Amino acid sequence: MQQDKQPEYGPVVFRDRSAGFAFLTRSTATSDQTIEWDDGNTYPVVDVEISSESHPFYTGKARTVDTEGRIAKFERRYGEAAPEGPAPGV
Repeated sequence: MQQDKQPEYGPVVFRDRSAGFAFLTRSTATSDQTIEWDDGNTYPVVDVEISSESHPFYTGKARTVDTEGRIAKFERRYGEAAPEGPAPGV
């Protein structure tokens, strides 16, 4: 493998400004901005618009799951089931 062709892989802080959330991970992303992390070291920081902290798909805050069954929903919408017996005109 040619070492000169691979991007540098190192620690980077990703920061979600809308949620006030940041996490340290390893990535090939680069940035001119830096931040001092909790461990006292300085790392490059990449600002992101959406993270797992602010996106409703990951947090589950914006969606409610409908637990009502399909049959109950149909009966509520269109009334109770037809009376038992032979079909009309038979």
